[in-house]
Amino acid sequence: MDEGFEAAAVAASHVARGSEVSLRQYPIGALEKKRIVGPMTDDAVHSPKEAAVRRLGFLERFARWSTVQAGSSWAFALAAGAVLVWLLTGPFFRFSETWQLVINTATTIVTFLMVFLIQRSQNKESQAVQLKLNEIVAALNGASARLINVEDLSEEEVAVLHRHYQKLAELAKQDGHLTESHSIEEAERRYQERGKRD
Repeated sequence: MDEGFEAAAVAASHVARGSEVSLRQYPIGALEKKRIVGPMTDDAVHSPKEAAVRRLGFLERFARWSTVQAGSSWAFALAAGAVLVWLLTGPFFRFSETWQLVINTATTIVTFLMVFLIQRSQNKESQAVQLKLNEIVAALNGASARLINVEDLSEEEVAVLHRHYQKLAELAKQDGHLTESHSIEEAERRYQERGKRD
């Protein structure tokens, strides 16, 4: 077995046992080359795209497909066409309450379902962005590790961090170099060092 398969196999076995897995234990390149899905057999190794599709359940695949389709030009054209047909049929139904009820019911149902689709899509995209930002924070030297998973902190803890960064911004404005500070600790250290030199 090559190094990538071994690293991925060990990580997968940790996950299978419910252990916490730190990706830092394994070479990133090795984990990117291989993906483990299902039992540990030679045919369990798939490309990342194949592995992602296999992991999705029917409901998630359907929700993803619906989200993509609902945002397409064809969906808009279909909705506009339905409203146009409804308007054109008004005189035939003498603009009755039943005629009005049809469009009200249809739009209510569609809106109700779309709320959940949009929320699901936003949740997933937001989580993906947070994970990417967490990886950047974890990988950068000098970045404050307290910002990893900051979205999971309480409102009070976020407010405390916000005050720290307000202080950082004030220090940077006083110094006139807004782009040089990368973390609270680094900003304060640089500010103190500059004060000693001046």
